[in-house]
Amino acid sequence: MKDKRNQPHFTELVWDSTERNVPVPPRDSAVPAQPAEPGFKKKDAAVPDAVQLKLWDLEVKPEPVTTTESQFVHRARELVDHKENPALFVPFKSYWPTYGHMTGEQSRWYFFWRDEVRQGRYPKTDLSYIFLHTYELINGVGWKEPEEGCRQLCLLWEAYRDAFKRLDQYMGGWIADFSFVHKLQIPLSGIVARSRGLAGDLAELELMRCLTAAPEQLSFEVLTVMSDYDISKSKFYTGEGKSALERYIPQVVALIDAYVARKHGSKLVDMFPPGSPVLRERYLFRSAVYDISLYGYSVLVPVVRISKSLPLRSLVTRLFRLTENKLRELMGFRGRLKDIKVEKEMEDLITRFLHREFRKAEQAEKGPAVVIDPKRLEQLVSDSEVVRTLLTVENGGEDYADEVDLYEHDKSAQSREPQEIADKTADRGIAADGQAAVTGAKYSVPEPPVAAGNTENKIWEQFADALSPLQLQVLLTLTEDGGEAAARKLAAAGGTMAELLYDEINELAMDMLGDLLIEGEAVTGEFMPMLQYLKR
Repeated sequence: MKDKRNQPHFTELVWDSTERNVPVPPRDSAVPAQPAEPGFKKKDAAVPDAVQLKLWDLEVKPEPVTTTESQFVHRARELVDHKENPALFVPFKSYWPTYGHMTGEQSRWYFFWRDEVRQGRYPKTDLSYIFLHTYELINGVGWKEPEEGCRQLCLLWEAYRDAFKRLDQYMGGWIADFSFVHKLQIPLSGIVARSRGLAGDLAELELMRCLTAAPEQLSFEVLTVMSDYDISKSKFYTGEGKSALERYIPQVVALIDAYVARKHGSKLVDMFPPGSPVLRERYLFRSAVYDISLYGYSVLVPVVRISKSLPLRSLVTRLFRLTENKLRELMGFRGRLKDIKVEKEMEDLITRFLHREFRKAEQAEKGPAVVIDPKRLEQLVSDSEVVRTLLTVENGGEDYADEVDLYEHDKSAQSREPQEIADKTADRGIAADGQAAVTGAKYSVPEPPVAAGNTENKIWEQFADALSPLQLQVLLTLTEDGGEAAARKLAAAGGTMAELLYDEINELAMDMLGDLLIEGEAVTGEFMPMLQYLKR
């Protein structure tokens, strides 16, 4: 009996009820759990519906972000017209200079110096002051029109680049970015020539601009991108021929472009079309204090890879080599480059052009070849006075000094032989003995000026008839303001170069007028009054 009590007992419990899904209450809860309705999922009571809707509908306004660059621009606009009295120069060096980095003395010097720069004077200063002023300009402070801002940047670079070589590393790219942002059509040749590492896209853009609209603005540095001939390894280039090659190669390429346009009716870039433009992303004003909220972080620039046009590249390479050969010959340099194949007409045109331009440059360097002999000049003046005496009319012991007006030929008469002067006098209807014709009871001198004028009018009218319409138009354009640039555009539109037209006009003038009509790029002053006959 005792043993049975110590044995374990097992009990089976059976729950029989209609309740289902009754949650088990927590241990510390004294409230019995309520049964949940079948198929009903209770919502989380910790997040009321009203609060949830309020959170979703709430509009959060972001706080304005203030950057160092935006603060700089704001301060620059406040100080745009600030000036200081003359101050002493104080050295200033800062990697990214701003107004807050300057002391009071430095600030006084900066605003005095900036005013001087704006007036076209460029005192000696430190590089950090130059960068600070540059940051103002690229952020739109200190100018009203973009062209003015670009002009100030270029002048600032030009004034201080010799003293601070570091400017070439930055200013070229910043000026290019400035032109892209404000859509300015400016020549990029100077930037390419001065700024190493920028030659890629900028050189392509400049090549396309010049070959499309302004071949006369081509530069040597830009054209080297188009040539397979490494001219920097040429002994002639590294020696005495450097300046001549850099001067004449762009002119030769422009000459051939005009020749092709005249012969085939299309320019080089049209005969050898490059591929489609490629959009290149260019980050703006790198390494500068620049507020990106003004113009953005970058711009897309369409670039035409004109240097990849193989036929055009081949032609430019041959023009480089041919020009070097011709200049070697003109300058007496031994040795010639071989295997240069171009059209015979093209080679003859280049030869004539280089001979004329090279000899003209040589003559300009030597100065005028005419030497005036004082004794000869004195004799000519004396002979001229004799002729004037013969033209004096006497009447009853009273001298009537009615001298014949010889217009403006007195100057030229003094430089000619006395016999020539006598011949011109005879041509004007004056008797060899100097006596005047008598009409009625009065002595009178015939009217030689009218006759001379008529003769001269006919000569100028004949000269005008001998000129081609383009030559006449260019000649008249040179008499106007800005005539040189307009004449170059007319020549380019006519498929030639202005220099060639000047030479052709001068050749006709020498044959018909006995003197040069154009000197340099201007009409000789003594002939200006006579151009009225050309306008008829």
